[in-house]
Amino acid sequence: MSNAHATLADSVWSRDPANSLVRGLILSVAGSMFIAVCARIQVPMWPVPITMLTFAVLFVSLVYGPRLALATVSLYLAQGIAGLPVFAAGGGIAYLMGPTGGYLLACLPAALVVGMLAQRGWGSRAVRVFLAMLAGSAIFYLVGASWLAIFVGPEKAIAAGVIPFLIGDAVKAMLAAALLPAAWKLLPRSI
Repeated sequence: MSNAHATLADSVWSRDPANSLVRGLILSVAGSMFIAVCARIQVPMWPVPITMLTFAVLFVSLVYGPRLALATVSLYLAQGIAGLPVFAAGGGIAYLMGPTGGYLLACLPAALVVGMLAQRGWGSRAVRVFLAMLAGSAIFYLVGASWLAIFVGPEKAIAAGVIPFLIGDAVKAMLAAALLPAAWKLLPRSI
């Protein structure tokens, strides 16, 4: 696979200076909407609900690569900060200051790291997709649980903000590992 088509998004809609801005805007808006919908799919728990947010952020990052993933996640966070109900339970700047704010802030470094892995070809083979998803999940745990620890202490942060999510995140990683290689196989061979 050449660097020009390292990500699925580049393979489907190549980067061309003539359409660069339009492409970026369309993909960022579509990606932020996907993340917002996935964030609302949840199993209520306290203090951190189980949602599809992490799946969406990491999946978009594997499809888009680092720059477009960062733009997309930044747009998603800006929408939430502006008060749009895109977070699991609403929106607004106060949401970021609460116990789950660290998980939202973790979206940025997770998107960067996983997007960089995608740019290096980690978005097309099942094992690499699975490992990239786990790496992204580890970033969510590190940042999110560290923030949560400020509110509930380190032991409770791990018990409530990491442990309940391990199996679900492994399942999400398996889902991505099944979907992305299948999407690559649907592309015409000339790409």
